Amino acid sequence: MTAEAHTHGAEELCAAGTALYSRALREGRVKDEDAAAVPCLIDFGLLRADPDDSRWQRPVPPSVALPGLLGGIEDEIAHQRHREAKLAKAFAPLMALDAERASFQNSPMIHVLLGSQRINDAIGEASAVATQELLTIQPGGGRPPAGLAAARPIEQELLARGCRMRTLYQHTSRHSPAVLAHYEQLRGDVAVRTLDEVTERLVLLDRTVAFIPANTDRTVALEIRHPALISYLVTTFERLWRLATPMFPVAAQQPPAKDGVTSRQLTIAALLIEGHTDAVIAERLGMNIRTVRVHIAKLASTLGSDSRAQLGYLIGQSGMLERDG
Repeated sequence: MTAEAHTHGAEELCAAGTALYSRALREGRVKDEDAAAVPCLIDFGLLRADPDDSRWQRPVPPSVALPGLLGGIEDEIAHQRHREAKLAKAFAPLMALDAERASFQNSPMIHVLLGSQRINDAIGEASAVATQELLTIQPGGGRPPAGLAAARPIEQELLARGCRMRTLYQHTSRHSPAVLAHYEQLRGDVAVRTLDEVTERLVLLDRTVAFIPANTDRTVALEIRHPALISYLVTTFERLWRLATPMFPVAAQQPPAKDGVTSRQLTIAALLIEGHTDAVIAERLGMNIRTVRVHIAKLASTLGSDSRAQLGYLIGQSGMLERDG
């Protein structure tokens, strides 16, 4: 078998590789040309060149090789999390359009909707004729039970017609019993994922019509049917979706703390370094301000900080944010 013919998945170990590695363990080494025929062993770090004789490869214990591979995966996840934050920040201007910018004259492709009832009616009308898909982004710590109860029959009817539904929340929603119960009661093709930060609210149906807020209290909205804007919104949703952590129907296990610092605390540390107040951090992460302060206190305790200014310095010196991004 040649290296060119040796093709299988990047995370697979073939029978030939297993057999050669077993022999390497028994004999203490294998010839370099034998190892070249099964490059997956070298890719996995299970074989290493003999420092005393380049014609031979020596086996590396699996307990040594595996952490090296997992470390690379963790680095890639951290990189994607960093991209997630940058993407959300870049998209914020469009999603944060205020009422003044919504005051332009209506066109056939962009309509201004005034008042919560008119907005809800328009979304309900678009949902009633949808036949393919509902994509939504729900910022904050979780939708209120009353809002979830009002949305349930509309969403269930849409699912019953064979549509699929995908929703993005913030990580804090993972601890909301009302949100979890809402999706457990729905029947159909439903999936939910979460991120530390998301854009403003988005409702997108059949990739033909979208609704976004046009002021801060969401009493004015834009109904968008312009193909270019719809394409932009779909692309943004899909990129955020790929970065997000599954929550429903199967929740992904949250990453363990590294050096006593959780992934949530790393996110807060990055926002602290940027100079944001506790209130701004709480708003961006959809958290209670008291919870933010608890995380900051734990960060200070872990790093041995006595003040907020010292904490920012110690975060920078620790290198924790470089490891995260």
